[in-house]
Amino acid sequence: MVEMASKLKIDLKTIPPAAQYAIATCVPLLIIVMFFFIYYKPDTAEINLLKKNIAKQEQEIGKAETKLRKLPEIKARYEGLVKELDELKRQLPEEKEVTTLLKQVSDLGIKAGLQIKLWKPSKRNIHSSGVVYEIPVKVEMVGSYHRLGYFFSSLTRLSRIVNVTNIKLGNAKPETGEAKLQISFVALTFSAVPESEMQKGAAGKKRRGRKR
Repeated sequence: MVEMASKLKIDLKTIPPAAQYAIATCVPLLIIVMFFFIYYKPDTAEINLLKKNIAKQEQEIGKAETKLRKLPEIKARYEGLVKELDELKRQLPEEKEVTTLLKQVSDLGIKAGLQIKLWKPSKRNIHSSGVVYEIPVKVEMVGSYHRLGYFFSSLTRLSRIVNVTNIKLGNAKPETGEAKLQISFVALTFSAVPESEMQKGAAGKKRRGRKR
């Protein structure tokens, strides 16, 4: 401080002792403050930023580890779904087999003692899943409760899937032995969508998505 005062041509003797003490105290404080703002504060900000980045990376690692632990469970679930799908496909006839299946259904009706009045296949529709076609057939029959029950029971023993919907019974006519019913329903069978058509459908959806 004395050297600094001599350079500045300041006579320390003329400065009151209290002022000298204040100057002697302020100069080191000023140096500390300058050091803090020039060196320490930027380093602290960088350290805090690094800490945040490290914490973020640790969270991502934790999430990845959780997913990794669940991987065997997810894989097992996926394999189970694939097996279910394969089993379902085995129950679905190919399109060329549908005619044969529908004839089997018709034959079962005749075998059960039902009179077939209408057998009208409708246009096939693709199921919302995109993997199967629905093929509805409008059916009208005449027969008794007992024979109708036997027919429906026979359908459940088919190796292929056949659903019966919209069942309507009416106009029971008493005859010798058993009353005859007017029966109508929709027999719904399914066929697998060929892989090539599924791929075309997926490509079409992608193109429509891009246009939007």
